[in-house]
Amino acid sequence: MTFPVLICDDSSIARKMVKRSLPETLSEAVYTAENGQQALSILEQEPISLMFLDLTMPLMDGVEVLQTIKEKSLEVFVIVVSGDIQPQMQERVLSLGALDFIKKPIDSMRLESVLNRFGLY
Repeated sequence: MTFPVLICDDSSIARKMVKRSLPETLSEAVYTAENGQQALSILEQEPISLMFLDLTMPLMDGVEVLQTIKEKSLEVFVIVVSGDIQPQMQERVLSLGALDFIKKPIDSMRLESVLNRFGLY
């Protein structure tokens, strides 16, 4: 199964790590964004099915992106990939519609498990 993926993180290293962790079948159409504003612009222009979203970014953080996705009823699956592992933050992003939360640095086995659980791989 192949579908467009968006990786949103202000760190180019983190974006590359997420991309390398993707199963080959998902890594054919990968878009990247350095901040939440870029991510929302891409979401409004491209048929993105799955987004990997960092929380701590300049201009617009991940929580604001999730809130905007919810307000605009944008249809995209979101997996948060962040170093902010506080239980309160995890609960907050899940309540805003994120499918799951993966701690940085991303682990490809954990990612595959999450994708399988939601029928995305």
